[in-house]
Formats: sequence, structure tokens, C-alpha cells
Amino acid sequence: MDFEKARFNMVENQIRANRVTDPAVLTALERVPRELFVPKALRGIAYVDEDIALDDDRYLMEPLVVARLIQAAAVQSTDIVLDVGCATGYSSAVLAHIASTVVALESDQDLVIRASRTLTDLSLDNAVVVGGPLIEGYPQQAPYDVIMLNGAVPSVPEALRAQLADGGRLVAVLGDGGWSSKLTVIERHGNAFGQRILFDAATPALPGFIQEPQFVF
Repeated sequence: MDFEKARFNMVENQIRANRVTDPAVLTALERVPRELFVPKALRGIAYVDEDIALDDDRYLMEPLVVARLIQAAAVQSTDIVLDVGCATGYSSAVLAHIASTVVALESDQDLVIRASRTLTDLSLDNAVVVGGPLIEGYPQQAPYDVIMLNGAVPSVPEALRAQLADGGRLVAVLGDGGWSSKLTVIERHGNAFGQRILFDAATPALPGFIQEPQFVF
């Protein structure tokens, strides 16, 4: 398969055609070989516009959602980014072509090893993969200019909001993963947080963010 041509077609027909106009995002997508971040048996569909199943109910988000999340975050070349739930590291690789530093957080140790190896093979030295619970973020390197969540979550926990720098942006799909879920930008200004809903986005749920049932008295 001609992966280079497939990648070009993805950017031109899926991404650019769907209101992703940031030149930095488009260039990064053109440079990252997505086929290296999917299971070998599925490399033939690496560039289709859909989520790709990994192991243990984890998914690689569809390219368009990744692109629109990154564009919504307005990532700058000086930014430090926390990529939550990086899975095999595709979003981290794209971000590494734009931002100064990327901290890729993953809770699955097998995925930590795989993502680290692939990012190293691509000589993306400004991205590091760390292990830990996704819901807790990675406070050791906080604050972050951008935090990105790779999957739908019911809400953003306070622990992640607290790791945003003043003026920082957090991008996530809020909801249960269905079409009623919303791609949302949360911005920090001092101790206040503003929230903007951009559009509907169906994407699989990110494990570890399920809210516990609450009793009502």
C-alpha cells in the first residue's frame, strides 16, 4: 500500500475539507506516518476516517477528531502539552511537530512501551511517554499550556483543570461518546475557567473517567 499517498488523501479529503485550516496542524498530519501507530494487521485502514480498535477497549481516535482537537487548542511552538490517554502515541507525535514539549500520559503499561518505542524511532525527542492514572494527569511537569484528552469523558476532573497554566487550554470531547457528545475547550484565566462548546463529536470513551453513581436523599 502507498501510505504516503493515503496520508496525502487523508489530509486533503478528510481534514482540510472539514474546516481544519491551521497550517501547523495540516503540516504535522502530513509528516506523521499514522500506519506505525496501529496494529500491523490494520495498517491497510490506518487512514480511514474512523476510530481504530486497539487492545483492551482502547481506540486510536479518528484523524479528523484529533485534528480538530489540536486546532481548537491553538497549540503554539512554545507550548508544553499534556496528552492524556495517548494510547500508541499518534496524537503525541502530531503534537510534537507543533509544540515545544509533549508529555504523553498513558495508564496501560504495554501501550506506554509501544508509544515510547515508536516516538523514539521517529526521533521525536521532545515527546516523552509516562505511565499513570489518566484521571490524575501528571502534576510533576505541570503547569501545561495545553491539555488534550484522547477520548470522550463525562466531565473534566479538578485535578486536570488545576494543571492548566494561566491562559492554558484544555480540549476534550464531553459526553458518553455518542453523537450528543461535544468537543469542548476549557480555558483558564487565573482561578476562573471558561468553557466553549464547538461542535458535536462522537468518539469512544476514555477509560478511567467513569463517574461513580451518587445517592440522592
